[in-house]
This record gives sequence, structure tokens and C-alpha cells, in this order.
Amino acid sequence: MTIFPDHIKFKYSWRAYQKRFLDNLDEYLANNHLHVTAPPGSGKTVLGLEVMLRLNKPALIVAPTLAVKNQWVQRFCELFLDTETIPDWISTDIKNPRLITVTTYQGIHAASGHPEDDETEDDKKSTRISLSEMIKKLQKQKVKTFIFDEAHHLKNAWWRSLMELKAVIDPTVVSLTATPPFDVSGSEWQKYLQLNGPIDTEISVPELMIEGDLCPHQDLVYFTLPSYEEQQKIEHYHSQAEAFLKEIENDDVLLNALEQHPVYQNPMGNLEWIYENISSYTSGLIYLHFSEKEISKIHFEIIGDQHQYIPEFDFFWLEELLDFYLIVDEVNFKNNEEHRTALGNRLKRQGFLEKKTISFFNNKNVSQILNSSIGKLQGIKDIVEFEFFILKEDLKMVILTDFIKKEYLTAEATNNLQLDKIGAVPIFEKLRRDNLQNKKIGVLTGGIVIIPVSAKEKMNELCIRKGISGMSFSPITYDKDYIQINLTEQIKHDIVHIITEIFQQGYIQVLIGTKALLGEGWDAPKMNTLILASFVSSFVLSNQMRGRVIRIDKDTPQKTGNIWHLACFDPQSEQGGQDMDIVKRRFKTFVGISTQEETSIENNFERLHIKTIEREDEIPSINQESFSLAKNREALSQRWKSALDKGNILVEEIKVPSEDMTMVKDMKMTYLGKMTADLSKVMISSVLLFWQDLLLGILKNIQGIDSVKNLSWIVFLLGALGLVIYGGKFYRALKQYLKYKNVAGHMGLIGEIVLKCLIYERIITTAPEKMKVVSSGDKNNMFCYLDGGSYYEKSQFIQVLQEVISKIDNPRYLLKQQTQLFFTKKYIYYPVPEVFARNKKSADLFAKSWSEKIEKSELIFTRTIEGRRTLLQLRFQSLLKRNGRIEHLHKWTR
Repeated sequence: MTIFPDHIKFKYSWRAYQKRFLDNLDEYLANNHLHVTAPPGSGKTVLGLEVMLRLNKPALIVAPTLAVKNQWVQRFCELFLDTETIPDWISTDIKNPRLITVTTYQGIHAASGHPEDDETEDDKKSTRISLSEMIKKLQKQKVKTFIFDEAHHLKNAWWRSLMELKAVIDPTVVSLTATPPFDVSGSEWQKYLQLNGPIDTEISVPELMIEGDLCPHQDLVYFTLPSYEEQQKIEHYHSQAEAFLKEIENDDVLLNALEQHPVYQNPMGNLEWIYENISSYTSGLIYLHFSEKEISKIHFEIIGDQHQYIPEFDFFWLEELLDFYLIVDEVNFKNNEEHRTALGNRLKRQGFLEKKTISFFNNKNVSQILNSSIGKLQGIKDIVEFEFFILKEDLKMVILTDFIKKEYLTAEATNNLQLDKIGAVPIFEKLRRDNLQNKKIGVLTGGIVIIPVSAKEKMNELCIRKGISGMSFSPITYDKDYIQINLTEQIKHDIVHIITEIFQQGYIQVLIGTKALLGEGWDAPKMNTLILASFVSSFVLSNQMRGRVIRIDKDTPQKTGNIWHLACFDPQSEQGGQDMDIVKRRFKTFVGISTQEETSIENNFERLHIKTIEREDEIPSINQESFSLAKNREALSQRWKSALDKGNILVEEIKVPSEDMTMVKDMKMTYLGKMTADLSKVMISSVLLFWQDLLLGILKNIQGIDSVKNLSWIVFLLGALGLVIYGGKFYRALKQYLKYKNVAGHMGLIGEIVLKCLIYERIITTAPEKMKVVSSGDKNNMFCYLDGGSYYEKSQFIQVLQEVISKIDNPRYLLKQQTQLFFTKKYIYYPVPEVFARNKKSADLFAKSWSEKIEKSELIFTRTIEGRRTLLQLRFQSLLKRNGRIEHLHKWTR
């Protein structure tokens, strides 16, 4: 068989967004890649199968887990073949491919010489084939379509195997993901794109909400505080950090080592080193200045600092200095080996140095205390009791955590173990010990499964239906209402499905599980509440976990979902601590509804409008506000409707803090000065222009004096000429001032230049009349996005625009722009984005467009001696400015 049978067809109608996607299929496949991002519940599997049929070539489908692999086969049989019988032309064994072969990423890796750990030695010898043999088998089947499901799972070895398969077979690659790994390093992101191609389109949460394919849902944050013991540990770390700072401030060995370093002895002879290590060089200068050592003027000339400003020596610069001394430069500090080793060992012992990274307040130890704070156990209990009080028997809650912690079970008659760690069993114990509402609680992990005794009969019934016999249970010795299931090899494969069914039918109301088991590929549509008691902040896992609760339930059309995020607030930190940072990063990975009256849909923590917490005693009232929102599920549906009515497209826009655009204010002041000067000259010219009437009026009785009349006409002509010249200058200055007066409008102009040059480079190919740069702003931030164009083009526009307005790092070309306020002259520099800096012609076009649209500017090549010196000074200035972060937002808008 080489093509699919004609009778195969999707048995239902396509949803509006699915039809739109399929109508544009040819455009997406132009580069032989199709890369789609869509949230859980959007029908990615069905779309992938339809694309496979339309390509009409034998296919290899690769899934992240066994459960998801089986889903692909089940969905194809159910929705396209309308049968439960799997035809013989579908294979789930990569070593025996058929017309359709479905496997896992691990399966490909294992089959090509890296077997799974649970295989015997004989199995390993019999099942192992080489990658080249696998390729031959796929080629024999004429496989020409690869479908990658959630390809963010790839480890390096797996990626290499797939890239080799792809290179030899040269297939059409179809990639489907709910969560592109935006938070990985640049090199990992490039590898991801190398395998999957650039993202072609996104099916968004609001689109799915409009279609009724996701239920109304909201994200809520519950704040807890560290326990007294945890607070003591955090304070201990802080006091150790303070002590370290004091010690380093008076470290004569370190001071002497720095003074003798070649870069401070002979800076002009070490410009190349300074250029490559500007932060290390600067930290040394700051430390020497703090230690009251005289800083030679040559250093200020190198960094271009005429005001000779040296910042205060603080923890930021302490980290940079120790990084310089212990890690960056081992050669020039070789004579201080003993001191460096002792210092490094102490930093490691105290938890400030790990994996060649020095951090005093964002270190792993403090993070772990906050992440796993025991205060979160009480927070979980509060949320569970509240949600049960509201929903009663209708509550179907899942609590996802990272670890099992089975040591908190005991065979004793009572369990009074102190619950001092977060995990599935401690959470179970916390809820069980004080269960006045008689909630039915269960635990589902890879190693421990606990169910209420009241669910035992249903459990046996489901096992019989699946042909599983010999089920055995162990009593929970200290609680007759619960039993533990003894996990045999026979039941291990079906236990998740069975417990899920028990949960769906209401025999368990609160199910505690681990993210490893339930975080992905698990489906329980009746779930209506989720507590994320997990430390993950990654794009991938946090979005996958939320995806479990936002699915619709056909039996309960009015279903809504509450998603609770736990954050342990650190009173010692101005920003709330590292746990708060994790939650904020997590919120960047998905769009959701805002809490204000004027509802909006976007992807940031700020949409919750939680006020800045300044004191610990503010936390209960903030949590109470979250409970008020959680309680009003009926209003949640209306809020979604109101927000959806305000838009028709999800746009990606750039958010720039106003302090990052100080150069615009400099230009505004320049033109304000010019305008003021030109206005003065216009006024003088006007007086001269009317000199004739004025003078003639005064001298009407002495008209006989010819010389006065002639003087009048000369003054008149000079006034007219002055009015024309300075009036024109005033008009031009006024136009420029108005251009810079609106900072958001100025960013829009930069966006138009970026768009024009991207079109010229043919990176954007959509017709210009179908696109528009949209910018806006408030007193704190500016926003800009591209309206029109493909998903890829919009993404490229945002990336390039960000390069222009970001801190200057190491661009190949710079734009130099002059500003002047009265007698003070100043230069502003902008980096030319990498995509336009690859050749002089593209860089010239960018500079010309900039001069025409914004201000006459000079193009500077930074790879000359003078250019590198300018770049060095700019990098020094960038280092001193700790501005807010430029962010990418997704917003639902018109």
C-alpha cells in the first residue's frame, strides 16, 4: 500500500479555526515544514492526521509518551476510520514500519542502539537495530511525512537521531505543539527550529473560547509565608551575604591582586581584553574606587566617562568582581591560587557558588526554601476547604506536585510524623488529618496509589471490565477510610486510566498526583479545579499542566475552571522573592483573563492586578480577594464573553519600559531648544517686518528724509527674509518636537523603518498595504506590534524591533545621532539589527531609512579601532543602566 484508501475521511465538520488553518495549508507547507502551536483541547491530533492524509504519503508519527502514542492510533481509528479495530497497515513498532508508523522519541532512540532501562540483556540484543537499518526500513516503506508531536521533549541524543533521519529521508515535517520552548537558550531554540522549521501559525486560546472548545477559566494566586524556621534560614543566608560583603570590602589580598592586574597597570595595552570582559573590568574599577585607590584618568578616557562617575560597590558588583577573580581570569590571578581556592570553597559551602555561578540572593538554597515552604501545605488546605465549601459534591480537584515523599506514610497505628516537606503524601496527610468535611481524597503517582475505601467496589468493577484479576490492597493502618493499591506489573499500565475514571465519576473529589505522571497526555475533562503545587516555571510544563483543567466537559456545559498558583512571599526581598519570580515567569507562558472591570486577555502576571505587597499583614486580604473571584464562577463566564467581544485576533506585541527610551527624551529636549531659539528669531523677524509701518507712522511728519525711508525698506526685506528662513526652521523643529513628544509614536516610526527594511530583505513577503505598525503607550510602558502578515513575519518584526531598542551589546554597525540643547552637544547611538548588518548595502538602507523617517544619522562600522572604542564606551554605559526588561506580550485585540 503506498497511498491512503479513498474512503478515509474525518467524520465530523471542521471548526472555524481548523477550516481557516486547512485553507492556508499550501502556504504553510511552502518550505516543506508545517509548524503549528495550539493549546490543549484545540484538536492538534486531528489536524495532524488530516494533514497526513492530504500529503498522501506514508508517515512516521513521533509522540512524547506511550499514552500520547496510543491516543494517535485511537483517534485515527475512531474519527477517520470509524472503527475500534486497528488495521494491519498501522504499526506501533519502529522496527517494523508500515503505511503509518507511530512511535515515541524514546522509542527511536532505544531502537537505534540505546535500549530502555527495563529491558533484559537478551531483549537488548534482539531488539537493537542501527539507525542506518531503521532508515532503510523507512525508505522501503517510502515514508515521506514526519509528524512530531510536542517536539520540545527532545534530549540531545534524541535530537541527533531525528536530525539524521530527517537529513537522509528529506520528508515533509509537520510539527504540533502546545508549548514552544521559548524559555530555552538561544542555541537550543535554533536546534528546535532546525528540526521543526519556523512557527507558521498559532491557534489561540481566545479562538477556542469563541468556538466553545475550552471552558471559561481563571488563574488565581494564593500567597503564603515561610515558617518561622524557614524565615530563620533565609535571614541566616542574608546575614552571611552581608558578612561576605564586609569581608571582601577589607580583603587586602584581593585588592593587591587587582592593583597588579595588567588591565589596571596598562589599560591601553589591554583594550582587546577590556572589550571582551567589560563587566569584569568595570567591577574592578568600582572596587578599587571603593577601596579609596586613585583611578587614573586613562580609564575614564577608555570608557568615555567625562563626569568620572563611579557607581556604589554593592552586591551586584560583588558578584561581578568575584566572578572575575575566581572564574573569568585564572591566568593573571595564578599567584593567588591559595586565596582563590579558599574563597571559592567558602562560597560553595555557604551556597553562594554553584556550577560556576555566583549569586547571593537568587541562589538555589533560598529558592528551595521558598519553593518547598511548609507554609504551602496550609495554603493548599485553605484552598481545598474553600472550593469544597462552594462546590460541595461537584468538586473535582487535582493537586499537582513534584515529588511523592512516601517516607511520610507509616505502618504505625497513628501517623503523627511532622509534615515538614512538600510532596504527594504530605499533602494527602495534611488534608486527611483534619477532614471535617469528609472529602474523598486520593493519591495517584508512579509509586503510590491511595483511594478511599468507598471507591474500592468501583475499582474492582473497572478492573474486571479491563480483564485485570488478582487486585490486592493494603490498609492504611492509621485510617480505616483509606487503602493503598499494591502496584503489580499487570496493573501498572492501566492504573492511571482506572483511577482517572474513578475520579471522573466522583468517587474521588480531590486527587493528588505528580506532574511526571499527570502533567502531559493525561485527560480528565470533568476536572474543574487545579492547584499547581509544583516548582516548575518552564514554558512547557506549566502550560501542559494548566491544559488539564481548561478542557470542556460535554456532560457539564456550564463547567468553569479555577487554576491556583502558590507563591511563598519572602518578606526580606523588595520584589517578593524568588518564588514570586517563578510564578511571574510562569504567567508569561499562557494567555488568560484579567481581573479588572475592563476585562482583557493577555499573557502576564500584571493582568491579575494584585497590588504590590509591602507588609506581611497585607497577605490575608489579598488572598481573600482571590477567594472572592474563585467563588463567583457565574461571573467568570460573563467576563470571558465581555473580553472576547473586544477583539478578533491575538497579537504579539513588544512592551518597553519608558526608562529604556531616554534617548527619545533627549531628542525631544533638543528640538524644544531649537524650537525656542527659532521662535525667538521669528518674533524678531516679525518686528522687523512691521518696521516699515511702525517707523513710517512715527516719522510721517519727516517723510522728506529719504535715508529713513530707504532704511525702512531694507529692514522690511530683512524681516521678510528672516521670517521665511526662521519660520521654516521653527516649523521643522515643531514637527520634530511633536514626533519625539509622543514616545509611543516614535517607537511606531522605528517599527515602520524595521518593516520597510524587512520587506526589502524579503524576510517579510506579505503585500505592504496589508500590514500596519501599531504603537501605543502610557506613562510607564510603550507597546508596538505588526498588524497583518503571517505568524512568522510578526514574530520576526518583534525580534528585530527589540534589537534596535535594546541595550547595546556587540552590533556590527551603529547609527550615530546628534542631540544639542543650547550649547550642550550629545550623541545617541542605536544598534543596527543583525539581519541588516550582514552586508554594507543592507546597513546603508537601514541608515538611509532612519535618516529620512527620524533624524539624520551616521553609520559607524564597529570593527575598526575607533568603532570598537565607541562600542566599548556604549557597553560600559549599558552595564551601568539596570533598566526594566523588554517583554513580549500576547493580547486579544481588534
